[in-house]
Amino acid sequence: LIAVFVTLFVLEIVLGVDNVIFISILASKLPKEQQAKARNLGLTLAMLIRVILVFFAGWIITLKEDIVVLFGMGFSWKDFILIAGGLFLVYKAVTEIHHKLEGAEEGHGPDGKKVAQVTFASVITQILLLDIVFSLDSVITAVGMTENLIVIITVVVLSFGIMLFASRFIFAFVNKHPTVKMLALSFLLLIGVFLIAEGFGIKIDKALIYAPMAFAILVEALNLIYAARKAKREQKAPHAVQLRPQYPDVDESVAVAAALS
Repeated sequence: LIAVFVTLFVLEIVLGVDNVIFISILASKLPKEQQAKARNLGLTLAMLIRVILVFFAGWIITLKEDIVVLFGMGFSWKDFILIAGGLFLVYKAVTEIHHKLEGAEEGHGPDGKKVAQVTFASVITQILLLDIVFSLDSVITAVGMTENLIVIITVVVLSFGIMLFASRFIFAFVNKHPTVKMLALSFLLLIGVFLIAEGFGIKIDKALIYAPMAFAILVEALNLIYAARKAKREQKAPHAVQLRPQYPDVDESVAVAAALS
């Protein structure tokens, strides 16, 4: 049970970081007084969804049974949910990357009209949809390792408690360093492709996904350390790369300060 507990705890932390990164990117579009509320509510909903799905573990397992055959391939409800979630994640990641690099200046579209500001409800809805997808895969994995509901629920609550505490620091770090934000969006794109492949029955070892991500994080960490030391030697303040603002009313430096206040 100790080995299972530790393994599940690490898994939940990894999936929790995915959630926090996605939530951080969405929450940064909201007014600063709503950002902390969106992060905390998003993570709390993710925890509640995961706990509820644990109690319906028996029903969750039945979602793996094929319900339709297309082009000689069987698809279950789980497959359709993973494919839909993966497509949504790929769409959001590519859209965010486009807006940050080549989007219209000052939040205006190509026709000169101002881009509509996102709402709190729309952000929470998007977070909720991805929470369901991440939770489904997590619960199926957890139930496959142990049937002890107390262990699973304890791991879920403990890991999300840690994520809830760390979310503002992750949020601030991701939004303070644009290169890290682009790296995070690339991770979300990679995870989206992984979910789509799994939905089509292509099994990919998770190590092949998370090992390159860990290496990329290490390289970026070295870059940030080098830039900070260089700025210190030259007695200059380090300046991050500036990305195009998708929404004119959102000052990300203010968002970072608000998250750490």
